[in-house]
Amino acid sequence: MHGKRQRTRALETLEQILKEPAGAIVRDASIQRFEYTFETVWKLLKIHLLHHHGIDAGSPKSCFREALKTGTLSEEQAEQGMIMTDDRNLTSHTYIEALAKTIYSRLPAHATLMRAVVDNTA
Repeated sequence: MHGKRQRTRALETLEQILKEPAGAIVRDASIQRFEYTFETVWKLLKIHLLHHHGIDAGSPKSCFREALKTGTLSEEQAEQGMIMTDDRNLTSHTYIEALAKTIYSRLPAHATLMRAVVDNTA
């Protein structure tokens, strides 16, 4: 339960900062919160797939593919998961202003998906 609460808290911090007025500092903080929230949420999905479906998925993308197969996520959500994974992989390059802005603009959709993962794996 502690692990689940920790993952929920990470998501709450992302959801909270996305309500703040946009600006460079908020954008950068949002991206950082996205990074650690993504890591905790995909690992929650990995644990769910293993414990409830006997599937040992080793990467975020494989987790999203398997979650689609098991009905844990819809096709649209699984596709969003692939985009979200790509964005997470690009966050080390957010010193590129245009890339940071692009990722930041997609964070609300990513947060919505991560909330669905948390809710669907409860």
